[in-house]
Amino acid sequence: MLIRMKRLIVIFSMAVIAVSFSSMVIAEISPERVYTPEDRQIFDRYIGYIAPWRLAPADSLLEKTALFFLNAPYVSHTLEMPGEEKLVVNLREFDCTTFVESVVALARTARSDNPDFDTFLSELQYIRYRDGNLRGYVSRLHYTSDWLYDNEKKGVMKNISAGLGGICEKKTIDFMTSHRDAYRQLKNDDVMLKEMQVMENRINERDGFYYLPKSSISGKTPMIPHMSMVAFTTGIKGLDVTHMGVVFHKGEKLTFIHASSTQKKVVVDQKSLSDYCAAQSSCTGIIVFRIALIDTTSR
Repeated sequence: MLIRMKRLIVIFSMAVIAVSFSSMVIAEISPERVYTPEDRQIFDRYIGYIAPWRLAPADSLLEKTALFFLNAPYVSHTLEMPGEEKLVVNLREFDCTTFVESVVALARTARSDNPDFDTFLSELQYIRYRDGNLRGYVSRLHYTSDWLYDNEKKGVMKNISAGLGGICEKKTIDFMTSHRDAYRQLKNDDVMLKEMQVMENRINERDGFYYLPKSSISGKTPMIPHMSMVAFTTGIKGLDVTHMGVVFHKGEKLTFIHASSTQKKVVVDQKSLSDYCAAQSSCTGIIVFRIALIDTTSR
């Protein structure tokens, strides 16, 4: 998450969505999906690589999946294709949100009875879109708190921040409609803007979301599970989260694996979670959520 504009927040002024085609050779463009031959090849390599850990404990399977992509390039806005909304599959390069989505979808695919590419496409769509249904741009879960809410409802993950001593954030979420010029889909489309406003209103009708304040992270290190997912909350008006990754216990240090916009690749961060948050002036804390790896092929 996050919201898919996370790259657009390094101080607030990065609110510009640029369309990235990355030198993509398209294998398939349909009303619903876009991917390349290389994406299929990477998927096949992953399935061969992960085979020994398919039935391993969830944290081991998630760890091996995340580490499979170490040093993969960071590229922002890879989901922003022209035309109608499609399921974009990109295992060649990631932003922070697509990295987390891909790790979860791949691990769930590996655990399933049918670990093939079609299952992966189904899992990715299920995670990325509201109720698992791709019905245009607004159906994508742009805000991380909404992404988490929807996926918790679907049984994919669970926010454990309250149990860690977290507090409830009830700020108004409206960054996208308040900055419509930053989004190609909203900039000149009043109907789409109104649909997004309706979705933001639904988010704001909820009871907020729990997060662990950054001053509390260090003291909770032993309680934050290895390979849980972490989203970094923000004080920026109208926005819930600016970045996300996968929690990683490295010896006694609690850090995380993420697609880093500063290092331009997927890395195990050298900073602890606490130090990383402390270095970000707008960061207020973290949302921590467990991932469920269950067979969903009967869905």
